[in-house]
Amino acid sequence: MRDDDTERADEYPGPFDLPDEHEASEPEGEDAQPFSLTDDVLALIEDGKSYAEAELRFQKSRAGYIGNRTKGAIAFALGAFGVFHLALIAATVGIVIALAPVIGPWAATAVVTLALIIAGVVMLRLLKGRLDDIRDAFDDGDGE
Repeated sequence: MRDDDTERADEYPGPFDLPDEHEASEPEGEDAQPFSLTDDVLALIEDGKSYAEAELRFQKSRAGYIGNRTKGAIAFALGAFGVFHLALIAATVGIVIALAPVIGPWAATAVVTLALIIAGVVMLRLLKGRLDDIRDAFDDGDGE
């Protein structure tokens, strides 16, 4: 440590440094008693209760905030789902209209309908696979 560091340390004592004149104070008066272990335990219990109450208030506040944000998120999710649904309907109608001059309106409707049914069946099979994976994860292995 350099000499100027030592001087700075002497000028600015740390937060845990006590002044030189500090002495443990004893309670004053005839009836005064020093703090006992029971008093410390009771104070600790009281502090624990205060902490628990503060933590409970904080968690309630946090739950309310999350609930409020979840409502907004659900509203936006439903709005997005509705917009995407309308976009798919518009795409379906557009494909039918685009194919109608080439293969005729009835054939265009049949082709688009069959393509959508095939896509739906493929998605249902993928869903079934995912659900089976979830069921297997919770299976206890009894084989029943």
